[in-house]
Amino acid sequence: MIDYKIIRSLRQKRNMTLQELAKKADISVSYLSEIELGKKQPSLETINKLSQALNISREGLISTNSSAGGLGARVLFLRQEKELSLSELAEKVGISASYLCQIENGKVMPALSTLKNIAKALDVKPESLMSATSFVGYKIRKIRTERNITQAQLAEKAGVSAGLIGQIESGKVEPSIKTLEKIAAALSLSPCFFVSEEDEVASLLKTMNPRVRELLREPKVRSTLELLADCSAEEFSFILKFIQLYKEHRKF
Repeated sequence: MIDYKIIRSLRQKRNMTLQELAKKADISVSYLSEIELGKKQPSLETINKLSQALNISREGLISTNSSAGGLGARVLFLRQEKELSLSELAEKVGISASYLCQIENGKVMPALSTLKNIAKALDVKPESLMSATSFVGYKIRKIRTERNITQAQLAEKAGVSAGLIGQIESGKVEPSIKTLEKIAAALSLSPCFFVSEEDEVASLLKTMNPRVRELLREPKVRSTLELLADCSAEEFSFILKFIQLYKEHRKF
């Protein structure tokens, strides 16, 4: 995803009008205006033209935040740069084209194992897709956004500042063991989950209570899991919120 604010800011710093930049980049004024307003996402060819006209690298125009949108934009940019179709990259990664499309559109944050496979298929390091974000920060943001929890809400539950959560998620600071324990407790997870670079499912099973692991082998539990597989996104979200509320109120 192009950071339209950067384009407008660079143009203004260079004392260029919309007309002047559009002419230099060989695109229409109306198209450039829509790009600057965030209404249109330019093609790779247009990105190249704008970067040359503004005398900046193409990467400098791409959003570098660590959210799903920023990650998706980097994946899309690298895929187009390597002239791979959505289906071709998806096949190399071992995921469906529809899931890769969701990643590129910023609708989902992939598991670390998937992220590593995408990076391998694109011949880049996983860290380059995540910008400066650490694996710990990535996992915290991923779980938080999947549960529709804001940074402020997580901070309140963990007893830390929202600013600290933001810094951890952006990779600016690494949390202390004590802080990580607070965040893990607020999310009802083991601290080990965040420091492991294994796949999310593997690391969750590894840190799971042995009695809970044993329960997963029972036929009744498997039947429940099969029912969950048929849930809609809204139904599954409701179940997750119910479990979270039960765990919180059980403490009192």
